[in-house]
Amino acid sequence: MIDDVATDSSTSSEKNRTSPSRRARRVRMTGKERREQLLDIGRALFADKGFEGTSVEEIAARAGVSKPVVYEHFGGKEGLYAVVVDREMRQLLDMVTGALTAGHPRELLEQAAFALLDYIESYTDGFRILVRDSPVAQSTGTFASLISDIATQVEDILGLEFKARGFDPKLAPLYAQALVGMVALTGQWWLDVRKPKKAEVAAHLVNLCWHGLENLESKPRLIGHRKS
Repeated sequence: MIDDVATDSSTSSEKNRTSPSRRARRVRMTGKERREQLLDIGRALFADKGFEGTSVEEIAARAGVSKPVVYEHFGGKEGLYAVVVDREMRQLLDMVTGALTAGHPRELLEQAAFALLDYIESYTDGFRILVRDSPVAQSTGTFASLISDIATQVEDILGLEFKARGFDPKLAPLYAQALVGMVALTGQWWLDVRKPKKAEVAAHLVNLCWHGLENLESKPRLIGHRKS
């Protein structure tokens, strides 16, 4: 019994001696580090629960801080969300525009498809956030507006190709929207299924895009009864 008491006393004493040192080792975050931590936590929660399902209380709790700290850095949940969305939109746009380096139009289509699929694979949480509807989308932009920005990059490429083939280059924006939209929607589907493999998905997308463009009619016609 004496040994047991001594052991308990020693253990308690040891805890008392180590606890302060453990507390001392906790390094206080700088303002920049705290901001990045809150962004990472918010990004994960918004991807998992959406904007409405995420609360400032949960963000603060996961960060181990009080609610006023979140308000201090971002002014509230809307401000945090806006920064997260803005970062993701810039990341995706940079990846797509940075990938368009080839000279041959078909390879450019491959690069654009791969860039989007690469983003989905590497920044899954970000992509989930972008494709969600949000009440603060007006201030941050929407996935549709992002796709429009990417299509603008493709539009110039298609315009040159159309002109070289004798097609009306004024129609390039329409086809750019159609092609990029097709890849984006396929990407949303692939986000969950992840089959077939990324390279195979890219190959099929380019197959449809390229051979559709290759056999393009200069003046497409409708074959049904409706004409307007």
